Amino acid sequence: MFNIEVFDLKLNTDFIGRNFVYAEEVSSTNSFLLDKNSNYNQSGTVVLAEKQLVGRGRMDRVWYSQKDQNLTFSILLKGNKKFSQKINLINFAATLAIAISIENLYQLRTELKWPNDVLLSGKKVSGILIESTSSGSKIEHIVIGIGINVNQTIFQGKFNITPTSIRNEINDMVDRERFLAEVLNNFEEFLNKAIENGNLILREWRERCKMIGERITVTDGKNIQYGIFEDIDESGFLLLKSKDKMQKIHFGDVSIV
Repeated sequence: MFNIEVFDLKLNTDFIGRNFVYAEEVSSTNSFLLDKNSNYNQSGTVVLAEKQLVGRGRMDRVWYSQKDQNLTFSILLKGNKKFSQKINLINFAATLAIAISIENLYQLRTELKWPNDVLLSGKKVSGILIESTSSGSKIEHIVIGIGINVNQTIFQGKFNITPTSIRNEINDMVDRERFLAEVLNNFEEFLNKAIENGNLILREWRERCKMIGERITVTDGKNIQYGIFEDIDESGFLLLKSKDKMQKIHFGDVSIV
């Protein structure tokens, strides 16, 4: 059982997580916050669910998570037009917050995989799904859905990237309350950096992405492209160099050849 009082004592933010919703079971935490009939409309609201009935990742993949073992939660952002202009950097801010939290608390080396994965020992420990609602051309709500494998030890099924958990890597149980507070504390800090100076986020993200400079494949549905992962641009899009042509990749699954 998640102890909200212990979590609250560790939380050191101005607005992220100050409105905190704990749920035993929801369809998905993203859907919960994106629901127009939801009463939770305050920017910074965090919804944590022990079980998601239809938890999902990018490209409509199912996200499986054992109840009471991991952290599956979503963060609502609204009311600041800069948020909608920096969605990719917000994604990077979230992955960095998770990576830095793991490094600080458990002395593990993390790696970031474009666009939204956190790896430990080459295995996936966390993924992010950002969704939004809009009115006309104006983005009104941004929801950052985050799944982190914390204390789960066995993973069943087929995966594009082999999963792991923090517990598997340190051979010990993880204090979920402390870890979530650390992630949210770091996320607010990186979010502010993303809004004020995106170059800081891009630089720190590059330092943890080992794929830059490697020959890769990018899969987008049925299309497969090959080339060198040259860099990311100022918006966080992947720059793929193929022969003498540079291509900007907005989304897709990346693998080293």
